[in-house]
Amino acid sequence: MDVFAAIAEPSRRLLLEQLVGGGRTAGELVDALPALSQPGVSKHLRVLREVGLVDVRVDAQRRVYTLRPERLAEIDTWLEPYRKLWAWHLDALEAHLASKAAKGSKRKP
Repeated sequence: MDVFAAIAEPSRRLLLEQLVGGGRTAGELVDALPALSQPGVSKHLRVLREVGLVDVRVDAQRRVYTLRPERLAEIDTWLEPYRKLWAWHLDALEAHLASKAAKGSKRKP
């Protein structure tokens, strides 16, 4: 499985969102996402670990999961051409709205 297939699953994206703020244990992730069972969280964390999106370290009796931002760079690189396209459309919308506002201010009541 690659990074894109891993993040296609909504539950995995929720887990990644929970890890943005820093490392969390599996128990903390289960508590933060009540719609997911403990076995479900563990299954999804295993997939995220296998594709390199998260790391795990043992801290006494707990496993702490953290994001691996370098793997997210692959997604960012893929998105770059789309980001440029989106920026162009937003610039065009801004110009259109400015033009409409300028025309509207020339009208007399």
